Amino acid sequence: MEEHEHGAHADHAGHSGHGGHGDHAAQFKDRFWISLALAVPVVFFSEMFADLLGYNRPDFTGSGLIAPVLGTVIFVYGGQPFLTGGWSELKSRRPGMMLLISMAITVAFVASWVTTLEIGGFDLDFWWELALLIVIMLLGHWLEMRALGAASGALDALAALLPDSAEKVTDDGVVEVMLHDLREGDVVLVRSGGRVPADGTVVEGQAEVDESMITGESRPVARAVGDSVVAGTVATDNALRVEITAVGDDTALAGIQRLVAEAQASSSRAQALADRAAAFLFYFASIAGLITFVVWTLLGELDEAVTRTVTVLVIACPHALGLAIPLVIAISTERAAKAGVLVKDRLALERMRTIDVVLFDKTGTLTKGEPAVTGVTTVGSVSDEELLEFAAAVEADSEHPLARAIVRAHEVRAAVGAGRAARLTASEFRSLTGRGVQAVVDGTEVAVGGPAFLREYGVPEPAGLEADVEADVEAWKGRGAAVLHVVRDGRVLGAIALEDEVREESRQAVDALHRHGVKVAMITGDAHQVADAVAKELGIDKVFAEVLPQDKDAKVAELQARGLKVAMVGDGVNDAPALARAEVGIAIGAGTDVAIESAGVVLAADDPRAVLSVITLSKASYRKMWQNLIWATGYNVITVPLAAGVLAFAGILVSPAVGAVLMSISTIVVALNAQLLRHLNLSPQQVTAV
Repeated sequence: MEEHEHGAHADHAGHSGHGGHGDHAAQFKDRFWISLALAVPVVFFSEMFADLLGYNRPDFTGSGLIAPVLGTVIFVYGGQPFLTGGWSELKSRRPGMMLLISMAITVAFVASWVTTLEIGGFDLDFWWELALLIVIMLLGHWLEMRALGAASGALDALAALLPDSAEKVTDDGVVEVMLHDLREGDVVLVRSGGRVPADGTVVEGQAEVDESMITGESRPVARAVGDSVVAGTVATDNALRVEITAVGDDTALAGIQRLVAEAQASSSRAQALADRAAAFLFYFASIAGLITFVVWTLLGELDEAVTRTVTVLVIACPHALGLAIPLVIAISTERAAKAGVLVKDRLALERMRTIDVVLFDKTGTLTKGEPAVTGVTTVGSVSDEELLEFAAAVEADSEHPLARAIVRAHEVRAAVGAGRAARLTASEFRSLTGRGVQAVVDGTEVAVGGPAFLREYGVPEPAGLEADVEADVEAWKGRGAAVLHVVRDGRVLGAIALEDEVREESRQAVDALHRHGVKVAMITGDAHQVADAVAKELGIDKVFAEVLPQDKDAKVAELQARGLKVAMVGDGVNDAPALARAEVGIAIGAGTDVAIESAGVVLAADDPRAVLSVITLSKASYRKMWQNLIWATGYNVITVPLAAGVLAFAGILVSPAVGAVLMSISTIVVALNAQLLRHLNLSPQQVTAV
């Protein structure tokens, strides 16, 4: 299928698949300029052209051979791409654009030599029309290839994000090495303003990192020790030391390059639609040409029959049609890649405009996938800051996710001035498996633990706590939060709620989808109370909770059985079957996960708002495809009868050269219309604000 869909473009350019657009643009450029130079004397020495402008042609020995000789060179050299492409289409029995062009120039070439050699007494001197036709066609194809080359430049732009070398930290200091010499585990220095050479983890330093070229997010993001950074991103204000975790083809940037390459090489249903339109025009033009020739011949106008037939074949060339869909798709995939939306399957992009419901995986998609402190309640005069300070002191040496969340919450409050910057220190740390942790803080024993730990301390939880504290704890438990109590010298100071934190971006995404008339569903393996709490907070329409990984695709099928078109958004291996079953599978967060292999669209950033970017792009690109199809097809249907001479009685006759000019105008209109996609704003902030 793909060979058929791309055959016209591939054959005439001598290539197929992704890449090479720049080289072929250069070839058409060279052929255009050389053919143009040769066409000037051909046109100048044309009797018809001289009569048209009213000048006398120079007459010297051999002047009559200038047009035939140079015209033949133009036909062979300048017309070669069209003749080759036309022959390929003829052999494969897949007639299209190149065959029409080659037929037109061949008929003009033969007719002109018949006139030059005075065979049959015909006056069919088409040398100047032939020369201009080939020159104009070459110009059109050069512009097309240049446009496609620019659209395919997303890959080159991504590759250019990487620095040529890296500064590797060794025992002897910092040494400069080439990127291919980096290995996993190496530590590199990324200076302020420098690019990260490979994927890694920050081991020293803190900086604002510009990730816009990867994620589409315009604002720099803070990266500190323990945070991941991606190859190609820029440390904007401070230096970082980064331990390399992935190099070469394993980096996220390399993965993005592969995805963009796959996107630009993939076929689509809309392209098949363009093929059907091209086939229709071929048969339409062939039949129209045959009828034109027969009618004018029966009228006794053999010269006019050939002239009209050539004009019909010229003006019916579906060059604009061949450009209409590929250029829209190439520009849209490039524009999407720059916004962090990586289109693997063009058909998935086209389907996105028809989606009825978006099914989000909860953990790591709508939520951050890691616990965060979402509530603090205290007993008596103890402040929230004091409670967190004591808890953070005890948990400082623990690697448990809940412990890290408490420490992080204290540091955030301290950073904004809500607490003391200097954290209390703890000693004699002990972990009580399954119950909590304990340490000596500021000379007193402090413990942090759950219900089992409280009972061990002789406090019947939640009874014995103050009423407002008890109410808070019950509310937290009601929505599935983990609750840890802080005890000092046997007295409960308060409690802390920890939950998988909902992304602020998720609220914006759900609201925006509702405004677009799209329903939102959520699927998770978590308990109903946890799922319902998140759904209530976000305003989600449908919840699937306590779903086993292997059953996620069944829930997609359940929605489809209701007549809904489903887009599934997930980030894990266990989401892969559901991503594959949905009309559109969207993997969130660039990586090497099997989910990405199963998805048609990949969002480079962990931002659910980017789903709106996909919908916006889908609607805009589909609109452009149809606008171009209607223009290209309708234009030919209207102008072919004029070229056939239906208005000859009124003195309106369209010559082959004029036909070529009109056809090129059609191509320019289609190209300019497609270029309007470049002005489409796909930033997550923008699309959710509309």
